[in-house]
Amino acid sequence: MTIHSTHPFPTGEDRVRRLRGRLGGAVSLWTTGSGADRAGLTVTSLMVAAGEPARLLALVDPDSDLADALRDSLGDSGTGEDGARCVVQLLSWPDRGLADMFAGTAPAPGGVFRQAEFEQTAWGPRLATATTWAGVRLESVATVGWSDLLTCTVEELVVGEDHEALAHRRGRYHRAVGDA
Repeated sequence: MTIHSTHPFPTGEDRVRRLRGRLGGAVSLWTTGSGADRAGLTVTSLMVAAGEPARLLALVDPDSDLADALRDSLGDSGTGEDGARCVVQLLSWPDRGLADMFAGTAPAPGGVFRQAEFEQTAWGPRLATATTWAGVRLESVATVGWSDLLTCTVEELVVGEDHEALAHRRGRYHRAVGDA
């Protein structure tokens, strides 16, 4: 974990990072595994592709515990046929501390999964307070820039209330506006 005092989107020459910070997005938590083999990561670089079946696409750090766990569960085939699954849950305003812990920017005494109540599902651990979540199966992993692009097939979807949806833009959390 790295905790530092510098701004995550400095005004220097990293214009791509500055652009990404200005785009912002909903804060999601991706979790996989069970027992001692659980892993998770806070993700804001994601999108939904409508279709039959629908897909979720996300950019994740290839060095993250989540990327390692999903890669390990792909097996020899290199595809999701071997059961690489995870839960994608949208976080709310009260979850911002948890988001930082899963992002590795805040301490998590005893481990990140001890900081909130999680329920085990067929896709992995689900945050008990998450009202909107998807159970997904990893279809493919591709290297894109400095990230891994995860393409996942949506197998289960629950869309609930989001009165206090959590958004992230320019290095800060915000309450998402809207009643959708």
